[in-house]
Amino acid sequence: MEKKNNKFSNYNLKTTEYSSPTDSNGSVEFFNNRIWLSTNEAAQYLGKTKNAIWILLCRGLLIKRKWRRRLYFKRAELDRLLETALI
Repeated sequence: MEKKNNKFSNYNLKTTEYSSPTDSNGSVEFFNNRIWLSTNEAAQYLGKTKNAIWILLCRGLLIKRKWRRRLYFKRAELDRLLETALI
């Protein structure tokens, strides 16, 4: 009986590990080098959900910038929210 070749057999499939905010300093360095953060990154930076980011936008506490159909936020504005304890 001959073994059939799978079209994915030539690829080395490896799992990817993602760092979380509680991991080593890798995620801290990631945020320190970024000026603009996406919605998911902003939510992770603030320790909130994406829905909480939308609520902040609707209340006028956060300003968004749209580029190529995606929303971006300045890290300095997120820091301002944290410092003034508005969230």
